[in-house]
Amino acid sequence: MRSAPLSCALRLMLCSSLLLAPMAAQAAVRVDIEGIEGEARRNVDAFLSVERYKARDDLDADTIARLYNRITDEVRAALKPLGWYEPTVEASYEAQGSNNWRFRIVINTGKPVLIEVAQVRVEGDGADDPVFTNALAARMLQPGQQLNHGNYEQAKSDLLRNAEANGYFDAVLLRNEMRVDTTKHSAEVQLQLKTGPRYKFGKLAIDQSVIRPELMQRFVRFHEGEPYTSNQLLRTLFALDDSLYFSTVEVLPLLQERDTQALTVPVRIETKKGRRQFQLGGGYGNDTGPRGTFIWSDPRINDRGHRLRVELKASTITQSFDARYDIPIGDPATERMSVQLTQRNDTSGDLRTQELSLKPSITRLTGTWQRVLSVAATHTRTDSGGSRQTGNLLVPGISFASVPEGYLGEALFSRGFYADLIGAAHVLGSDSDFLRLHLQTERVFDLRPRWHLLLRGEFGTSWAPDFDSLPGIYRFFAGGDRSVRGFGYNTLSPTQMVTDANGTTQELAVGGRHLLAGSIEVVRDLPRNLAVAAFFDGGNAFNHFGDPLAYAAGIGVRYRLPVVSIGIDVAQPLSQSGSPRFNINISPKL
Repeated sequence: MRSAPLSCALRLMLCSSLLLAPMAAQAAVRVDIEGIEGEARRNVDAFLSVERYKARDDLDADTIARLYNRITDEVRAALKPLGWYEPTVEASYEAQGSNNWRFRIVINTGKPVLIEVAQVRVEGDGADDPVFTNALAARMLQPGQQLNHGNYEQAKSDLLRNAEANGYFDAVLLRNEMRVDTTKHSAEVQLQLKTGPRYKFGKLAIDQSVIRPELMQRFVRFHEGEPYTSNQLLRTLFALDDSLYFSTVEVLPLLQERDTQALTVPVRIETKKGRRQFQLGGGYGNDTGPRGTFIWSDPRINDRGHRLRVELKASTITQSFDARYDIPIGDPATERMSVQLTQRNDTSGDLRTQELSLKPSITRLTGTWQRVLSVAATHTRTDSGGSRQTGNLLVPGISFASVPEGYLGEALFSRGFYADLIGAAHVLGSDSDFLRLHLQTERVFDLRPRWHLLLRGEFGTSWAPDFDSLPGIYRFFAGGDRSVRGFGYNTLSPTQMVTDANGTTQELAVGGRHLLAGSIEVVRDLPRNLAVAAFFDGGNAFNHFGDPLAYAAGIGVRYRLPVVSIGIDVAQPLSQSGSPRFNINISPKL
């Protein structure tokens, strides 16, 4: 009768023993290092044998002693490439129970070796080539700098890599020396490159039957007889690949076939025909709710390079259909003539708008500015409460957008500056007279390696003699994820008392003549693709300059993935009472 309690006690003891047994059998090696941090600490960790043995569970006293005896030499070997040639190392270890050991390493790096003389010379045809002079100016091989073997090796490899990338295929290092005087804690560095002659682009052979030869040639970023540079080969590859005419593209310099007498390098381009494509995407945002996107495109209608793209978008506030037909002109990577058909339903503030438009346009690129000239034949319908108005307009427009240097037509996720000017007039057959200017700018500044400052601004103004008859799609609204967070999407706007068919009067947000909005955001990168942000937003849509603005501030978290980007913000309105607004935005990278 007394066996049950005893049995239970034995079971508990057995379970405890089983749980503790693995812990007792597992060796615990603790390594405490004092006196260094940063790159020096990382290098020492990589060199120390004891760090690599920490996970072993069979370390006896003899093994621990051998690991201890290696510490001083390993620390010195780790610090020498970083310019510390005479460190002092005090190491000790002690047992802390069965199979548990603690190492303590105290390091004094001593006086570093500084570069006293640094001579990096380029001789030959490339002596004055900026590809070398610009690269050398950025090297950490300057008198007074702490010696770093990695910087020295990097400078050597960069010299040879720059030579090959820019057509100096016969370049050789005549001298590469690093002398260290440990008594004076000084170093002398000597690098001497002889470039030899610079090669030029030779004959170009193109293997393709997808588009017309003259159109294909306009994608090529180099010409026969020009100085060779691998950058122009890459730009040609990117331009052809981004065109979507081809499933695969190879741009091959035939270095083995280069002509050493004429100093030319032939190039061959090989391609395979592309296919029709479609994309599906989904996401969620507080402004839009659930949203989905479907895109179908035929990147090659004919051998003239004409394209067709159809896009369907749907969310709780917007449903749209866009079909665009593109004809390449000028530089086919960046310039085109397009005809776009758009049908769109949208809810902004308390306005429900419908748009059906046909818009031909011409896109041109000059330097770092993209210009679009367009004219849209538009039919609109605007519902506000019980009132409804329709309009037919012919709307010419011009827009400018800044693009990065070397832009090849790729999609831009943000624009440094964008300006759009549109208008309509009765003399052109429109139902309304108006002129509308919309400006946007966004810049990111790297404050420190993990700290970034995001500045975003938006300004809009319009002139309309009869603003009440202006279609809703041309009015300004503010508020939302990309405007003033803390307020609902397009809820910031002048209001108007509207009486519906039932005689009910409501105060509705109907859009404004002008817009001003801005955001200041500080972002701190974290490990594992995470980041945190703090922001301050301000702005409003209004009818008179001087009207009050709305303000909000908050914090957010960013999680960046290859396919989607997830942002979560909590913003508190400051200019009026209200609860914090929680925003989540999940966006695909189509």
